Amino acid sequence: MGQQRRGGLGKGLGALIPTGPIIDVPSAPGSVPEHSPDEGPRPVAGAYFLEIPIESITRNPRQPREVFDEDALGELADSIREVGLLQPIVVRSVGGGRYELIMGERRWRASQLLGLSEIPAIVRSTQDDALLRDALIENLQREQLNALEEAAAYRQLLDDFGATHEQLAQRVGRSRSHISNTLRLLNLPSNVQRRVAAGTISAGHARALLTLTDPAAQERLAARIFAEGLSVRSVEEIVSMGEATAAPAPRNRRAKEAPEPALAHLAHRLSDHFETRVKVDLGRHKGRIVVEFATMDDLDRIIGAMAPGAANSLRALDD
Repeated sequence: MGQQRRGGLGKGLGALIPTGPIIDVPSAPGSVPEHSPDEGPRPVAGAYFLEIPIESITRNPRQPREVFDEDALGELADSIREVGLLQPIVVRSVGGGRYELIMGERRWRASQLLGLSEIPAIVRSTQDDALLRDALIENLQREQLNALEEAAAYRQLLDDFGATHEQLAQRVGRSRSHISNTLRLLNLPSNVQRRVAAGTISAGHARALLTLTDPAAQERLAARIFAEGLSVRSVEEIVSMGEATAAPAPRNRRAKEAPEPALAHLAHRLSDHFETRVKVDLGRHKGRIVVEFATMDDLDRIIGAMAPGAANSLRALDD
């Protein structure tokens, strides 16, 4: 049985195209109904988004490229495994539930290597690339994407739909430097990209990490950002002082390895008891317990479970 695609981390251009049947191009100006900016992306004439079984897709017989670097495909497969496929392939329907690949053969082949059963795709009926490009750019301006989705959308518009940096900057109301800096997020290691996509580190953190040239150092510092709650300014200072490039001392690593199983067990028990996520960390000189809460009511519930007397006192003060 094929592996299911990793979900929940965004779809790049797929987030800009409504799922559904192809929308015909209006025959007269003004025939498209009013569409509020808060209603999401506009229907795209001549294209729609669909999850397609990989076995239903055949390669384009007119594709001139016959040789694909196996190592590069393996790296792309690793990235898809970590982050998901943020750039959907582009296909056309040939009838009978079958599709022919138009763009994205490397993505299609890498997904096959992973054993994925379905792949996100833009199903295209029009041959007018400019029409699709302009509609997608318009939707990119309207839809709120996370930083990695935005970067993937920019990259696919540049590579698959022939957009230019200048067109993107003008149409989405961003500077060319913003476009370039956002695209650079795709150069981060896959597991760091996954943190950005999941929102555990911000785009500002990610841009600060890009000043490091060592992927291992980027990964270590990304883990510190999440574990220690570092601000973007703190990350910039760590990078500028060269602290991020130094690997942890072997003795420190051994010292941290011993208590880790016990701490993980304790954190799991506390999480079950308080019905929320609890982290227990032990540093060189001190430790800390971090208890997460979702709302003020949730916080009140947790404090009541930890210290009922203190919770009653706080309620009395509020009254």
